[in-house]
Amino acid sequence: MADAQVDALVIGAGAIGLAVGRALALAGMDVVIAERAQQFGMETSSRNSEVIHAGIYYPPGSLKARMCIEGRERLYAFCGQRGVAHRRCGKFIVATKDTQVPGLEKILGNARASGVDDLEWVDGAAVRALEPDILCERAILSPSTGLIDSHGYMMALLGEAEAHGAVLACHTDVTAIRRAGANWAIHVGGDEAPALVARRVINCAGLWASETARLIEGLDAAFVPETRYAKGCYFSYAGRTRFRHLIYPVPEPGGLGTHLTLDLAGGARFGPDVEWIDTLDYEVPPSRHAKFLAAVRSFWPGVDPEKLQPAYAGVRPKIGGPDDPAADFRFSAPDEHGVAGVFNLFGIESPGLTASLAIAEHMRSLVEGAA
Repeated sequence: MADAQVDALVIGAGAIGLAVGRALALAGMDVVIAERAQQFGMETSSRNSEVIHAGIYYPPGSLKARMCIEGRERLYAFCGQRGVAHRRCGKFIVATKDTQVPGLEKILGNARASGVDDLEWVDGAAVRALEPDILCERAILSPSTGLIDSHGYMMALLGEAEAHGAVLACHTDVTAIRRAGANWAIHVGGDEAPALVARRVINCAGLWASETARLIEGLDAAFVPETRYAKGCYFSYAGRTRFRHLIYPVPEPGGLGTHLTLDLAGGARFGPDVEWIDTLDYEVPPSRHAKFLAAVRSFWPGVDPEKLQPAYAGVRPKIGGPDDPAADFRFSAPDEHGVAGVFNLFGIESPGLTASLAIAEHMRSLVEGAA
């Protein structure tokens, strides 16, 4: 049996795992954060739009709606207090033709029902006064939407976690989680002898959350949903633009549509599109140029096709398929599945980055409440 014993093992060192590890360390627990990759945040947390979401699109009363709104304010405060680069730039959700205006009205009603109370109707002329290159009949302005340096944010989370005694263990591929009395023996790399023993296991493995949950001895498969992969490609823009706000179209099934976001240096990028895949694949085929160009031209007619270039791709871990209603976050604790000391997080996709501090606080409460 391993000599090392900890209060909590957090599996996965993306934004969620780091935030949870930090929250548990701040609560006085001995924490190890295990990451199979060579460093933290190499998958979903670093392959996204780096947008701080306002909480507009999620069903009222859902975990996504509540935690996005709470997490957004926690995140702005965290970044401001710790010098993490971010900008509250705002975004326009645009109807490029009159037939899309009812869609905007539906979005506005949903957002207000969820508690987003700062949205504004803006007519096309007012939008063009601020963003003269945009084709727009009507828009919603979201002043609470912003941008964040996700790597800098994760660095800050890790720094605080480590300052309170947490340990990040990279190149640590958990291959078995077996009962050891009232604790859990954690096996790494296929070794028969456990690497450590933990009182609690918090599965924040993201893309691998379902796979990781299946390693837990005694956990009924009925409590492990299938994780589906939704790939999103991004294209960048090689030249300078005049945009100061993020520009989102009316959403499409599976995502929010190919939208325009900015990086903190002012560069423009577009995406993501949506492609359901069976295995992880981060390639951005140049053949998608025509599709992206058409999507961007729908709200920016003056885009230069030559400056639109393949950039990067990300994959979202979804617990529903392309024909299913959008699934909520799922936090599976002992009071649900009956296995003491085990906490699984499934389907933590967008707005997971925005909601990360709220999710971490929720998980701290669940872990302490089940002690």
